[in-house]
Amino acid sequence: MAGLWRCMLVVVLLMCVCLWDSTEAVGGAKSRPRPQKRPPKKPKVDPIDLAQPAQNIDLQQMTGTWYLLNTASKCSYLINHGTKVEPTVMTLTRPAGSNQMLSVSTKTRHNHQCWEILQVYHLTPTSGRLTLKGARPELNIDIVIAETDYTSYAIMYYQKHGKITLKLYSRLLINVLFVWYFMSSSQSVALHCFPHVSVVLYCVPTC
Repeated sequence: MAGLWRCMLVVVLLMCVCLWDSTEAVGGAKSRPRPQKRPPKKPKVDPIDLAQPAQNIDLQQMTGTWYLLNTASKCSYLINHGTKVEPTVMTLTRPAGSNQMLSVSTKTRHNHQCWEILQVYHLTPTSGRLTLKGARPELNIDIVIAETDYTSYAIMYYQKHGKITLKLYSRLLINVLFVWYFMSSSQSVALHCFPHVSVVLYCVPTC
């Protein structure tokens, strides 16, 4: 009888030890810090997406001749060579039979020679937003017509590789610079003033 009680006592002790170990194991698992979830990354926003195009742009009224008066950008080349930019004339036309493109002729002088650059701006579903397609999609240039009254001035944004360049165009030489300074300062970019701005109008490059 005494041997039976000893066996029962041993069994009870073993059960207590097992229960104690399992309790520690569970408690240890609960005490471990849970891995914290990483905060979701903020979606990347292109600077051009912050530039709101003018409402209901009429591209037909945008056609015709525009004279480049000034530029503003963070482009290192323009910052270093802005004052050397030659007079530039841009002519916009709508190709016959196509409502999705805008033909662009840009005439300028370089090394005392006249150059004409022919390009095509493709329309996008967003009014006032255009695309100049490159050899690869990452080389595309996004364009926004930010502000214009069609008859005197137009401010356009150009983005390539995530860098913005603003350009101020005019139909003729009038006092539109106050609008230009407001738009460019809102983008925190450097202004590149042309010497003798009137030369842009009276020394038009012809090719």
